[in-house]
Amino acid sequence: MVVLTASVCYLFSNYFGYRNVALILLFVVSILATFMNVFPLLMAAILSALIWDYFFIPPKFTFHVESAEDILMLGMYFVVALVNAILTNRIRKAEKEANEKEEKEKIIKLYNTLLNSLSHELRTPIATIIGATDTLQENEEKLDMASKKILVSEISTASLRLNQQVENLLNMSRLESGFLQLHKDWCDVNELVYKVVNEVQANTTNRQFDIQIIESLPYFKLDFGIMEQILYNLLINAVAYTPADTAIHIKVTRFDSDEISLMEPDNAKTKLVIVIRDEGKGFPEEEITKVFDKFYRIYTHKTGGTGLGLSIVKGFIEAHGGAIRLKNSSAGGAEFTIVIPTETNYMNALKNE
Repeated sequence: MVVLTASVCYLFSNYFGYRNVALILLFVVSILATFMNVFPLLMAAILSALIWDYFFIPPKFTFHVESAEDILMLGMYFVVALVNAILTNRIRKAEKEANEKEEKEKIIKLYNTLLNSLSHELRTPIATIIGATDTLQENEEKLDMASKKILVSEISTASLRLNQQVENLLNMSRLESGFLQLHKDWCDVNELVYKVVNEVQANTTNRQFDIQIIESLPYFKLDFGIMEQILYNLLINAVAYTPADTAIHIKVTRFDSDEISLMEPDNAKTKLVIVIRDEGKGFPEEEITKVFDKFYRIYTHKTGGTGLGLSIVKGFIEAHGGAIRLKNSSAGGAEFTIVIPTETNYMNALKNE
């Protein structure tokens, strides 16, 4: 099917650009994923990438790629094709197991949700990158420097969005496989929060963050990288679902007896409490208990997403032995409360070590 599709595309290659062939081949690989096993599916993905490179990307009939944009496109095509093939194959296996357990309807719904999410979240940034690179190549001499900077900015934004989706898919795979291992070390939560906020601000425009961190906060023994992804997913979620002129509030404390008594009963360790509150419309009350489910999305919102971000947050927090709770704040907006029991140490103690 890949060779046949590529042959037809080659016959009509004069009528449409070679980059459009990539989308057609990617669509064929997606169709093959519905009835093929993983190994022939991977072969089809690799074959489609090689055919596109050799027969369509200039210079033709060679694996050499001159343009930096084409190198980027080829690399992303290969990654997306493999991710799409593997994930779709895994969904097929999940559907088969569900049929054996008389849960066919639930898995079909999950399958459709995932495909719809991937269709939008992966193809939208790819289409943006293709359009911007086409414009740069075809009108390079006509474009002024300001227009080029705008197009490069669009490519960068789309690439970051694509990277975030792939990161979420890989993180979910790590959680499901059970191979997630924490690398705990003494962590300065003050540094952690400001680092993540700076990353979010670099990818968004003019969002206000109200940060409240108690003085003399001790060091906590955490996995810094995992905690960074937890906060990043929560803040990106808040940015995506709230108006641009509203603030996002972050409060970090060593303990909060009201919250802790409702969540984590272990009193042997000090608890790190992080509260993230936005000023949006909050969540529908009937859906609050479902938002941490894998692939679940609030359909009243138009922002989209794969429904993985909050599920990954919950998994990473539970890997730390902690818990997360969501409620609609009395002041308006959604409020996420993270409680993680952990060892603590102060700077003086660390210096003595």
